[in-house]
Amino acid sequence: MNPIILEATAKHTSTLIFLHGLGDTGHGWSAAVGSIRPSHMKVICPTAPTMPVSLNGGFQMPSWFDLRTLDISGPEDEEGIKRATGNIHQMIDKEIAEGIPSNRILLGGFSQGGALALYSALTFSRPLGGVIALSCWLPMHKQFPGYMVQYDEIPIFQAHGDVDPVLPYKFGQLSASIMKTVLKQTQFKTYSGLSHSSSEQELQDIRMFIDNWTQNQ
Repeated sequence: MNPIILEATAKHTSTLIFLHGLGDTGHGWSAAVGSIRPSHMKVICPTAPTMPVSLNGGFQMPSWFDLRTLDISGPEDEEGIKRATGNIHQMIDKEIAEGIPSNRILLGGFSQGGALALYSALTFSRPLGGVIALSCWLPMHKQFPGYMVQYDEIPIFQAHGDVDPVLPYKFGQLSASIMKTVLKQTQFKTYSGLSHSSSEQELQDIRMFIDNWTQNQ
């Protein structure tokens, strides 16, 4: 499936690549993200390939990589994560080839998509503009900072609901504490009463993060 692309409404000077969660498509987040982006920002919402997911008994659904467990210390699909990361890196390279500097490109995502956005940003060979990581975790966290080729100045906006029944809040906290030890600009926002979803307040906080990022460029 082709990605959903929202072209910039003014001169295109920045790009946000936003990755959906397990079982969703690029349509799932395109309207919400499109509503909070500045006019100079192009938004790309790709759809993950359909594959069997171990966590769901091998049922096929859009998934960036296989999920074997939701245990933070359980086995991970390292090969699949790296393959998916390569695809995201190709998307970034395409934007760079079209004239957008790497530090004007943001990665974002929700749940599994947020996990892939974090991993892709921290392993990319050039400095990116930042990461919006919602209700997610840092994949293969034991391999950081060893795997990290990203510059430690990358801004990270991480958000998590404190009653998330799918990806427990403590997973987000653990990932935040790991990143805080290796990165200089991380923020972790807690949303009281929020389950495994987003909220209007979270969207407004993302808008503020993007606006602040724009002003600091």
